[in-house]
Amino acid sequence: MRLRIAYLAVGLLVSATSGLGNAIVSANLPEIQGSLGLTPVQGAWLPTAYVMVNVSSNLILFKCRQQFGIRRFAEAGLLAYLLVTALYLLVQSYEAAVAVRAIAGFAAAPMSALSVFYILQVFPKAKLGQGLCVALGLSQVWTPVAWLMSPALLDLGDWQTLYLFEFGLATCTLAACVVLKLPPGIRIKVFERTDLLTFALLAPAFALIGAVLAQGRIQWWTEQLWMAVALIVALALFLGAFLIEHHRSNPLIMTRWLGTGETIRFAIGAFGMRMLLSEQTFAAAGLLRTLGMGPDQLQFFYAVILAGIVFGFAVSALTFGPKGLMVQLLGSVALIVIGSLLDNDATSDTRPNTMIVSQFLLAMASGLFMGPLLLIGVMKALSKGADHIVTFAVLFAVTQSLGGLAGSAIYGTFQQVREHEYSAQITANLDPGDPVVAQRLAQQGQVYAAQVTDPVRRQAQGVGLLARTATREANVRAYNDIFTLNAILAGLFLVWSVFRVALAARAARNQPPPAGQDAGAAAV
Repeated sequence: MRLRIAYLAVGLLVSATSGLGNAIVSANLPEIQGSLGLTPVQGAWLPTAYVMVNVSSNLILFKCRQQFGIRRFAEAGLLAYLLVTALYLLVQSYEAAVAVRAIAGFAAAPMSALSVFYILQVFPKAKLGQGLCVALGLSQVWTPVAWLMSPALLDLGDWQTLYLFEFGLATCTLAACVVLKLPPGIRIKVFERTDLLTFALLAPAFALIGAVLAQGRIQWWTEQLWMAVALIVALALFLGAFLIEHHRSNPLIMTRWLGTGETIRFAIGAFGMRMLLSEQTFAAAGLLRTLGMGPDQLQFFYAVILAGIVFGFAVSALTFGPKGLMVQLLGSVALIVIGSLLDNDATSDTRPNTMIVSQFLLAMASGLFMGPLLLIGVMKALSKGADHIVTFAVLFAVTQSLGGLAGSAIYGTFQQVREHEYSAQITANLDPGDPVVAQRLAQQGQVYAAQVTDPVRRQAQGVGLLARTATREANVRAYNDIFTLNAILAGLFLVWSVFRVALAARAARNQPPPAGQDAGAAAV
């Protein structure tokens, strides 16, 4: 029992190092951006650099584990990250900050897998499925934890305290992994020279896609030529990697399996779930920040999200079973529909305490779906052979990383378009000759009566204040449209999933499913 507790403690520490560092940077991006004097475009590159590198790291993660061991891969990533972070703490610049985030993305990939293996040591073999649900659920709690910790960390100093904390966390993790090692596994030589060529093609392709998704709504899609060039180059790199892998005798990526209907449906489902759940991180949190809520005021909001995630993966672990996987996935989509509908009537008086139920349901969906989704995908890959696991690992990582970026990009673009339309409508109806509008302008001008004695300037200040109020109301309406859109997409996704389950159940009545696979798993 002592050993199990030790493995659990190290697993939590590794998981925190993997997920907490980038979450803290994202949560405090405005402070970091202001301290370094960065523009919004420059600030957005900090979390983007993390994702750009993290996605491609999963390409070599599985084979590195087979040939060198996951612990050595993680230790190498941690050492590189510690060296770059230490250098940044000594020589501070914007370029160094981006380099730190990129190296952190590389180190986080093996650490995510390492934390899962440590936590699985706590569970007996008969309950490894429940252990996987818990391990994957814990990996999602660090974003709300980062928001809960950020005010206290910033009280200790400026934004550099965040990097210092991240550096200390990584140091403790490296020491813990060296002291308490995982049981040794079988190592075989699996790397081939062509694997490096495939990685050299796919890594920049994924990075370019991530860069476009992250910067598209900030620099605007049609205004920057480099985005079009990046997409064209990414497509060419993908085609080159596809041709190489398609004709290899021992490919890294199983291109023929990726083109099957069940794999495409799984990719759409995994990508869609992550995109739908981005409503919480972008729309709900964005609405509250637009209404003036800062990190201190959002403490209760993220505490509710943290409780919902924990409750979700706890339910997933307790109800784990072959027949319950699809029920859990359908339940997750249903929770998203309900939570989005509860939020689509927000007003300028909305506060975190008015979104308790909706955000708890969405957070519960986030904690509930990850374990079943991964287990279903693993079963599908193993049914084709162990050599398909690398392909599945890459597919799963890409759908989750790029799905989150795509959700923020799509909903962010939609929000800006709708906000401009609502602003135009509201401004068009603000006729100064209207008695109601004139009275409101007079009231707004009285706000500055003690500071501004000139009546003309006071009226101008009142007009500006009224314009800001109109912009705020237009933003609230735009966010309500996002909640409605998310509910519609989730509803369509739920109908499609139920239809697939019905088809699978009908096929199962005519032909028994393969051993270890139920009709629900076959439906994805």
